[in-house]
Amino acid sequence: MYRLRRLSSQPPRFLHTLSTGSSFIVDSDFQSQISSLISGQKWSQLKPIIKSSTPADFLHKLFHFDNFNSDCTLSFFKWSQHELQVAYSVENYVKLLILLANDKKFPKMRSLLHIFVNHGETISVSSFCHSLQSVSDNSCANSVVFDMLILALVNNKKIDIAFEGFKRAGDYGFKLSVVSCNPMLAALVHTDRLGNLEFAYKEMIRRRIQLNLFTFNIVINGLCKAGRLNKAKDILEDMNVYGVAPSVVTYNTLIDGYCKRGGGGRMHKCDAQLKEMVEKGLSPNVITYNILINGFSKDDNVAAGIRLLKQMKEQGLKPSVITYNSLINGLCTVGKIDEAMGLRNDMLEMGLEQNLVTYSTFINGFSKQKMAREARELFDCILREGVAPNVLMFSTLINAYCSAGELDEAVAVFNLMLDNKVYPNVSTYNCLIGAYYRDGNMEEAHKLLCEMEEAGLKADLVTYNIKMDAMCKRGETRKAVRFLDEMFEKGLNPSHITYNILISGYCKQRNPEAALTVKKKMEKEGKRANVVTYNLLIKAFCESRKLEEANRYLNEMLEKGLVPNQTTYNLIKEEMMEKGFVPDIDGHIYNNSA
Repeated sequence: MYRLRRLSSQPPRFLHTLSTGSSFIVDSDFQSQISSLISGQKWSQLKPIIKSSTPADFLHKLFHFDNFNSDCTLSFFKWSQHELQVAYSVENYVKLLILLANDKKFPKMRSLLHIFVNHGETISVSSFCHSLQSVSDNSCANSVVFDMLILALVNNKKIDIAFEGFKRAGDYGFKLSVVSCNPMLAALVHTDRLGNLEFAYKEMIRRRIQLNLFTFNIVINGLCKAGRLNKAKDILEDMNVYGVAPSVVTYNTLIDGYCKRGGGGRMHKCDAQLKEMVEKGLSPNVITYNILINGFSKDDNVAAGIRLLKQMKEQGLKPSVITYNSLINGLCTVGKIDEAMGLRNDMLEMGLEQNLVTYSTFINGFSKQKMAREARELFDCILREGVAPNVLMFSTLINAYCSAGELDEAVAVFNLMLDNKVYPNVSTYNCLIGAYYRDGNMEEAHKLLCEMEEAGLKADLVTYNIKMDAMCKRGETRKAVRFLDEMFEKGLNPSHITYNILISGYCKQRNPEAALTVKKKMEKEGKRANVVTYNLLIKAFCESRKLEEANRYLNEMLEKGLVPNQTTYNLIKEEMMEKGFVPDIDGHIYNNSA
């Protein structure tokens, strides 16, 4: 067994004992000659010397040379790997890494570890750990090597092995640092392994790894991404315990989390975070305002977004194209195209250039207002300005024509897209397939589906929803239901829209019992029936003159905390009360109405 001595004034080396137990004596002149040949990269002169043994045996000798330059050992190691196609053992890698660690040659360690984690063989964490403990009794050097191994694995996207290494490090007494742990946490967030993220965070605290601001920000980001906003807020308390002050990035992450996954009253919660941030002496930056403006715009409160834009300017912050695009999108969504154009003019006056997102947003806005002609005029203007439209812009214009029922024009744009070497994506095909189905042209829709698959594009959730909706409208709901199993087989998760399409299909066929079977399947898959689901069932039972059943599902909806919408009220009025049936709803409907 070869062991390194503990760190001292002289770099520790392997003891001069062969595994066979025989002594190993090296002539100093021979050692000097070898050093000269390797450092001068005179490999042709070195080859005859190593012919009498294997490259692995020669490397073994280099490890036992007194005070031999670790750079030379590394050079021979890499040369023999490349030139002689040598596959070195894990133990040889570890020995070399320990030598480099003792000489504090960390960049070269990183380079060697990059080679190790990509050498094509499956990496065994336990073998690496065992080799480290067998080769060296220097706990400091061992920890440095293993810490850098974790980082190399993360950098080379071997996240599972890195996480296994993180877990095993404690068993072997290797001390890790935030240098490796923070990138591993970030990779776990990026790959949606949020259960592993929480485990790693708790382990870092248990092992007393010194956490820093980046650690906390990464964990908060992961929890926000998972919608665990209360838990993310709790991390602020952990930061306080560790004496780490939150930054603007910390609060921006929390605000973004509430904007995207905060549920009811989400923007009120965002305002609360903003207030807390300012109270701690942190000034909102452009990113903070962009998050809030985008949140308000998507929450149908563009007026609040515009107030923030004004406040932003008053504080000396310059809005970006992202800022204006969020507001323009919000205005276009509610049909206020003229106001959106006014904001675009303000943006241009500030010296900001429109980008593809800006153009696509306007084209989409025109599309939603059934203004296909205006959408095309803007598109042609973009072409004249020399802007190369992307797939999103072409798809948006195609959708505008499809929505307006101008299928020939949509196909013409599709062909123009191909002429410009812009390749359609699934969304592009979905627009045209849906239009053909609505037009009753099943043959063309089927041709496009085949063409899409031949182009290597897989049908997505929207594609299936379009197909199933078309079948249900043709009275083929039973056939449409069979697509559910196909979706699961292809890894697609049916949405509320999918199930409601099927429920609507059965309801229109005067078969509410079959619709209830779909509802049960939907709930079995973890999706609660929503207001649309209940409205469909209530209407179906009313039309079947089963008003008591309709009343039962109305009460079930209320008991589950769902808020009736205008469609619900209209059903109660027109399908129940005007037909002499007074629903027994214990006053719920009137309270909600008030």
